[in-house]
Amino acid sequence: MKFLCQIWFDTEKCKLVPQAEWDAVTHRWRDSGHLLVAHALHEPSAAITLRLHNGEVSATDGPFAEIKEHLGGFVLLEADNIEEAKTIASSFPILKYCSIEVRPAYSIQDGK
Repeated sequence: MKFLCQIWFDTEKCKLVPQAEWDAVTHRWRDSGHLLVAHALHEPSAAITLRLHNGEVSATDGPFAEIKEHLGGFVLLEADNIEEAKTIASSFPILKYCSIEVRPAYSIQDGK
């Protein structure tokens, strides 16, 4: 099964995790085959928010909402079940400074 881990944090706090800690964890889970994708996102000010209104698409600079914590990155895991995914996400060093939402993912094409 695949699990999406959404990492929500305050940008300043995420800078407190040394790169060496991230590297050790990502190498461990990538080598085991559990870590499929891991990406950080630029700050919300770099975002564009799209909306469809009356058949017209509009774009607004910046994030949808003004919040202190924002989606700062995501990790896609392969795990047997949500408990294993939770164990993996619990080892991420950023957890000291953020919250991580672990959610089962499925293919839009086949619903699995």
